Amino acid sequence: MKNINIRNIFKSKKAGNILIIIGIIFLLYLLISIYFTSHFFFNTVVNGVDLSLKSYKETDKIINNYIKDYKLTLIERNKEIEEIRGQDIEMNYKKNNSIPEIYNKQNAFKWISSLITKEEYYLEDLFFYNEESLENKINVLNCLNKEIIEPQNVSFKYSNGLYETVEEVYGNKINKEKLEKLIRESLLKGERELDLEEKFCYENPKYTLSSEKTTETKDILNKYVSTNIKYLFGSKSEVLDGNTINKWLIVDEDLNVIIDEKAVNGYVRALAQKYNTVGKARKIKTSTGKTIEVKGGFYGWRIDLEKEIEALIENIKNGDILEKEPIYAQTAISREEDDIGDSYVEINITKQHLWFYKEGKLIAHGSVVTGNPTRGFGTPVGIYMINYKEMGSTLRGPGYEANVSYWMPFNGNIGIHDASWRYSFGGEIYKRNGSHGCVNSPKYLAKKIYENIEEGTPVICYEEE
Repeated sequence: MKNINIRNIFKSKKAGNILIIIGIIFLLYLLISIYFTSHFFFNTVVNGVDLSLKSYKETDKIINNYIKDYKLTLIERNKEIEEIRGQDIEMNYKKNNSIPEIYNKQNAFKWISSLITKEEYYLEDLFFYNEESLENKINVLNCLNKEIIEPQNVSFKYSNGLYETVEEVYGNKINKEKLEKLIRESLLKGERELDLEEKFCYENPKYTLSSEKTTETKDILNKYVSTNIKYLFGSKSEVLDGNTINKWLIVDEDLNVIIDEKAVNGYVRALAQKYNTVGKARKIKTSTGKTIEVKGGFYGWRIDLEKEIEALIENIKNGDILEKEPIYAQTAISREEDDIGDSYVEINITKQHLWFYKEGKLIAHGSVVTGNPTRGFGTPVGIYMINYKEMGSTLRGPGYEANVSYWMPFNGNIGIHDASWRYSFGGEIYKRNGSHGCVNSPKYLAKKIYENIEEGTPVICYEEE
């Protein structure tokens, strides 16, 4: 009796079983492949119609049934719903279409890949509808016929010295052109839903509470309104702070903070109108004991508008907290009521007399000869100031040239100077033989004034009634 190898027999039997299983699997795969020669693969969707495992011959019936019950649901803001039904727009299935191309390209032996991969197709020639009916349906949609609430960016409100953010407004304004395009695309693709929010059909605010730009803008606004400037005008002052500055701040559509230069200009001009003193009428107590009103002239305080506006804008941008005087184009001696102080030259044209006071003390006085009013050269009344002083000057004008020892101009080419060619002063001389506008004085008087006077000293010229 031959020896039988049990292990070999067992191995042979196991191998045979495996071959049988493989054969069965191959046969099953082959049968399924044959099935897919006339059916669509798993997970096959064409223009929203699920054709998975459906026979090619049933395609028309399946798609017609899909069209029969088709409706496109519009999901609007605040979860409001509207529908466009296929029947309302005469939606139909175009039988001469490109579906054959799909199953002609379908390799039956590759059906297994469709188990894990979705076979989605969009055919432009599958559906059609009545364009006019669709247009009419779109035009009566509630979302397009509501009272329009425009979208608004986040905004900023000033309160109690600081800015607070005000939440943006989303509104309900729809981009109709975009919505129409998306509706048409959805219909042709056979889609069942169109979420207007997700598809960005609404016009939304550009900046919201969560925007980084919002925080930046708020910080800039609060920096600007933290500005506190105390303007000093002698014993008087004006305080500028956020309660005024906030009215000058503009936030544009890109959340850029703009300082209204026109408003700043108006503020500085108002300061100038209130505190400039050049040319204003002043009550003057004269050396003869009378109180008269003197108008005109160039003397006084005058704010440099252009430079101060520029400086103020920079102060606001820096959030400065400070006390300061405005930038002046011209200053005076004092900030008291008449801003003349106690050092000045007083010229009484009517009495043809001059007085010079320094720090309240009478330094010099005497008779003078002023401009000839008969010839149109009268010395202008008003309050001026000594522009500079010069020794040994030659004065020239139409038809004259004169050498003087002491020259102290206060109004252009008009000034105080000695007049060695004159033998007498005062009285009525100026009416018949007056100067071209200057104040002629004896040499001793001009010398005394020259030695004690400084640039900027006020010169008061007036006439008595």
